[in-house]
Amino acid sequence: MTGNGLNHIQFENFSFSRRANERSGCGQGLILGLDHLEFYVGNAKQAAYFYEHQFGFTQTAFRGLETGDRKTASYVMEQGAIRFVLTSAIAPNHPTGNHVAVHGDGVAVIAFAVTDAARAHRESVQQGALSVTPPTDIEDSHGLFRFATVRGYGDGLFKFVERQHYGDIFAPGFASRRFMPCLDNAPEPTAGGLNAIDHVVANVEQGAMDRWVNFFVQAFGFELLVHFDDQLISTEHSALMSKVVQAPTGSIKLPINEPAPGQRTSQIEEYLRFHRGPGVQHIALTTHDIIKTVRRLKAAGVEFLTVPQTYYDTLEARVGNIHEPIDQLAELGILADRNADGYLLQIFTQPVADRPTLFFEIIERHGAVGFGEGNFKALFESIEREQARRGNL
Repeated sequence: MTGNGLNHIQFENFSFSRRANERSGCGQGLILGLDHLEFYVGNAKQAAYFYEHQFGFTQTAFRGLETGDRKTASYVMEQGAIRFVLTSAIAPNHPTGNHVAVHGDGVAVIAFAVTDAARAHRESVQQGALSVTPPTDIEDSHGLFRFATVRGYGDGLFKFVERQHYGDIFAPGFASRRFMPCLDNAPEPTAGGLNAIDHVVANVEQGAMDRWVNFFVQAFGFELLVHFDDQLISTEHSALMSKVVQAPTGSIKLPINEPAPGQRTSQIEEYLRFHRGPGVQHIALTTHDIIKTVRRLKAAGVEFLTVPQTYYDTLEARVGNIHEPIDQLAELGILADRNADGYLLQIFTQPVADRPTLFFEIIERHGAVGFGEGNFKALFESIEREQARRGNL
C-alpha cells in the first residue's frame, strides 16, 4: 500500500500475553480453526458436480436417503485443507429448504473446530451468543461426535465441532466415499490447486458492523485486527467500511463489511437486497501457484471479474519486483498488492449463482498479511461494472 491510503487503515496492535487475561468468550484455547463451511443449496447433487468439475473438489462423504436420512441430502467436498458441506432439503417445509427459498444458495453454517464444544457453547452464550442447538453427543461405531450451534449472521449459524474422539469419517450419519458403490468407478477430479481457506467475508446492514465485532470479541474471544474506512473503500459512486476480526491463533480471519452512504447502490447493498439480509459474501481460498490455478479454473468454466489493461501499465511501479510475469497476470486479470511484509496476488470470481451474492477469491501470499488494500478501488470499480450490467447500480 502506498500513498496516503494508510491514513484510512487502522491496524490493531495487540500484546497477546497482556490481552489473554482480558479476553472473554470461548476463543482462548478452545477454537482450533475452521472445521467446515456448510452451504444450503437447492440441489446438493448438482452443486457437488459444480464444485467437483469447476473448482476441483473431491466428494469424500455423503448423507441422504441411502444412509437413512429422510429429510436432507449432504455432500462433503474437500480439497487440500478446505472442507465444504453442500446440503439441500428433500422433505417439504424443512428449515434448509426454507432458508434457500429466502436467501438462495450460500453459506449457512460456519463451523469451528474446537477442543470442547460444550464449554465453547456455554462460554459464548454467557457472553451474549444466542443458543440454537445445545451441546449434543452422537456416538456410533466411529466414536463420540459432539457439536453445538449459536446464531450467526442473519439466519446463519456458528457451529462448534468437537471430533477428537471420533474416527476419520466426517460425522455420524455420513457414509465415506469409499463405501459408496456408485462412486467405485468414478474418476478422481483434477485438483484445482486450492489449499486452504484464507478468510470468510460477511456483509451486514449499515450500523451493524461494530455490533458484530463486539460479538466476536466478547463471545468468541476474537481480536480486532484491522479497520478500513469508507475513504479507502470507495469509488465515484459508492463506499463501504470493513473491520477484520481473527481468532487468537490467527487461524481464522473474518472480515465484516457494512455499506456507507454513496451516490448509488453499493455492492454491499446489492448483496443485502438479493440475499435478503446479512450473510457470507465471499470466501478467499489460497493457492501456491495462482497463474496455474486460474488457468485451470478458467478452462473448467469458472468466470472471473475483469480489470482494465491500464491497471498493469503501472503495476511494477506500485508493487515493485515480483516473481510472476506481469504479462501473464494481465492476461488472466490477476491483481497484485504489496505491504511492509511482502506482496500478494488475488483474483475474484463472478457470483456462483443467479443471485449476485456469493463469490470466491483466489489468493497467493508472498509474505503479505493484508487483504489487497491497494486493489480495493480497482476491484470495486470492476464489481460496479457488473452491477450496472445487472441493472443494480
